[in-house]
Amino acid sequence: MKIACTQPRRVAAMSVAARVAREMGVKLGNEVGYSIRFEDCTSERTVLRYMTDGMLLREFLSEPDLASYSVVMVDEAHERTLHTDILFGLIKDVARFRPELKVLVASATLDTARFSTFFDDAPVFRIPGRRFPVDIFYTKAPEADYLEACVVSVLQIHVTQPPGDVLVFLTGQEEIEAACEMLQDRCRRLGSKIRELLVLPIYANLPSDMQARIFQPTPPGARKVVVATNIAETSLTIEGIIYVLDPGFCKQKSYNPRTGMESLTVTPCSKASANQRAGRAGRVAAGKCFRLYTAWAYQHELEETTVPEIQRTSLGNVVLLLKSLGIHDLMHFDFLDPPPYETLLLALEQLYALGALNHLGELTTSGRKMAELPVDPMLSKMVLASEKYSCSEEILTVAAMLSVNNSIFYRPKDKVVHADNARVNFFLPGGDHLVLLNVYTQWAESGYSSQWCYENFVQFRSMRRARDVREQLEGLLERVEVGLSSCQGDYIRVRKAITAGYFYHTARLTRSGYRTVKQQQTVFIHPNSSLFEEQPRWLLYHELVLTTKEFMRQVLEIESSWLLEVAPHYYKAKELEDPHAKKMPKKIGKTREELG
Repeated sequence: MKIACTQPRRVAAMSVAARVAREMGVKLGNEVGYSIRFEDCTSERTVLRYMTDGMLLREFLSEPDLASYSVVMVDEAHERTLHTDILFGLIKDVARFRPELKVLVASATLDTARFSTFFDDAPVFRIPGRRFPVDIFYTKAPEADYLEACVVSVLQIHVTQPPGDVLVFLTGQEEIEAACEMLQDRCRRLGSKIRELLVLPIYANLPSDMQARIFQPTPPGARKVVVATNIAETSLTIEGIIYVLDPGFCKQKSYNPRTGMESLTVTPCSKASANQRAGRAGRVAAGKCFRLYTAWAYQHELEETTVPEIQRTSLGNVVLLLKSLGIHDLMHFDFLDPPPYETLLLALEQLYALGALNHLGELTTSGRKMAELPVDPMLSKMVLASEKYSCSEEILTVAAMLSVNNSIFYRPKDKVVHADNARVNFFLPGGDHLVLLNVYTQWAESGYSSQWCYENFVQFRSMRRARDVREQLEGLLERVEVGLSSCQGDYIRVRKAITAGYFYHTARLTRSGYRTVKQQQTVFIHPNSSLFEEQPRWLLYHELVLTTKEFMRQVLEIESSWLLEVAPHYYKAKELEDPHAKKMPKKIGKTREELG
């Protein structure tokens, strides 16, 4: 029998598995292994499997009672990711009719009483961690500019406090780069007056050789400052951190079902994550946590816990998964925190429009195929449609490149012009999906070389992931009976296949800029896009993200007639005709005087 241990983040599953394998003295992938989406490092001999919570959900598809597992451990449950929440409901059910299955829910900060009642009054164990005391300091008054305050505080710590590394929590890549630049600049100006200060950033998009630098031991006589996103809150533990700087903010995804827009907004973090951040200072020795907000703000302005992800993301994937597990009554599924009614309805409606559900809300054959592919329903619909347009090779590549998120191009601050030039060289007429296809094709022609990536400011790590994803998807195509075919450079077919999956996401050019076709919501092309200057009349976008404006990410030029071809049930010809084509009537209207 196997033991499953789930982690909310990919990084964590991999690093924990590697560490446990090392401590047990076995090779990673034999007795101890990990499996994450698009990467499986296990064998028949694997007893202890570390995995992301999404992977355990996929296991339910192949064995609904988890018969081959004797112990399931859900770790970091306080992060309350989308998949963790659904696992709770399913595991609770399995544990009821399999009394011999042992379920452990582990977490650093949890509302234990509530969890215990949810799991039929499960016993609670409190295990004291190896924590050293942490002194917490607050500011006397609220800070106006927290970036500036961070930089000043780091230098104050560096000059006044005894040795020990510093960890700074910021919200995103731009902020981290700005803070690193400011710190290095000020250290240069102070010159030899201060000891050496190493400034190291860490965020998900950073090339992996740069990421590894944060784990290297600090040279004697110097001090290391790690500037991180909340990835360092739970997933990564960096040795030697004594001081933590917490401005009290994090980036949060929230989803608006009415407009289908995801917004990444900087919000104050919760008390639970503020405490988690402070705890990072006490791993090695007694530490100090400097919070750049007032004690009053901590008591009264921060929420107790973060809003569970299930209540603020789109649920298409989840609904499809639960339907394929045979759970039809989603409104009464045992959620720990039920998602908003509207989001569930929208997910059902989208799946119906994509042909994954019939009018009774039951899975169709294509819906079952879509559930086999571990990607977003629109993306899997696109992959299935590629068979009809015989361009599945190209669509697989596009799907793989889209799954890697927006981390294909690397744009270092000091070489912005070169990086942008390199990007423009990949542009093809037709849109960003074809640019991604072009990047991958050229990389494949170079023999998958890392040197090529370096010269073209493309992230080698992301490309390698895209290749893994593509291989996995290719293997899954056999399972869903889609043959491999190529369109030999006929990109119209590729664009039609993409439209077949993403017909929900369309925008048209009006006099006042772009508006989405159905909701009439104003949207903008992202400045990084290849169509930013072009402004075609009809567009399809991969996702809508609200950062500074409502941006469409990864846009593609389409023709309105294709929409009627791929989704006649969703679009009517009336909506798609050009409103400006109608001419004025021949008769001359009456003047005000004539009307009296």
